[in-house]
Amino acid sequence: MIATYFNALTVIIGTLIGLVVKNRINESYRQLVFTSSGLVTLVIGISMALGTNSFLILLFSLIIGGAAGNALKIEDRIMALGAWMERRLSGGKGTDESARNFALGFFNASLLFCSGAMTVVGSIQAGTVGDYQLIMIKAIMDGAMAIIFTAAYGIGVMASALFILVYQGFFTLAGGVIAPVLGESGINELAAVGGMLLLMIGFNLLDIRQTKAGNFLPAMIVAPLLAMARPLFTRLLGAVGL
Repeated sequence: MIATYFNALTVIIGTLIGLVVKNRINESYRQLVFTSSGLVTLVIGISMALGTNSFLILLFSLIIGGAAGNALKIEDRIMALGAWMERRLSGGKGTDESARNFALGFFNASLLFCSGAMTVVGSIQAGTVGDYQLIMIKAIMDGAMAIIFTAAYGIGVMASALFILVYQGFFTLAGGVIAPVLGESGINELAAVGGMLLLMIGFNLLDIRQTKAGNFLPAMIVAPLLAMARPLFTRLLGAVGL
């Protein structure tokens, strides 16, 4: 868990630096930060999404996961959680806009920091063989992105450190069991769906298309399941001559 603690710490430090920068820039530069963040998020998302081994799995994962998330209203619940955290921290003195920015910073940063294959693979390596190198590299990258996202959204980005502790900690502690189950294909598909979610966030940041990316979070569960079931479907199709 040492590497995960370090990762959370870099995000906290990056957030503190971002708060200093945020207070020193005017609205025009703030929009520049949003544009830069959106473009970088798009590039990261595209590179991750192209790692899929099957675009059909990617498509059906998003459709099935998105339908489930929409029914459960996951994005609305995440935003409500972020707003509740902001009110608790501000003693109820925050505005609706500050609560929304806090929630967006928390959600978008959490997804950016935890959606990639580097998170899963690095955490599993740290937990099973004590190899912290991948997570340490990721921690530095997350700290740098925390500065940019904090300049755009504010202190809500710091709350994503809690999500890092829970998410990465889970894969670190349970990696020995999870890695053989997911396999390389399952991890790739999970990361590819994460890339698609980052594309949605990038579009939101750039005001291209507003999408409730949070509603697609179940797709990150569906994708590895479909990847694991793919050999079975292949054998069935082969058995019937298709």
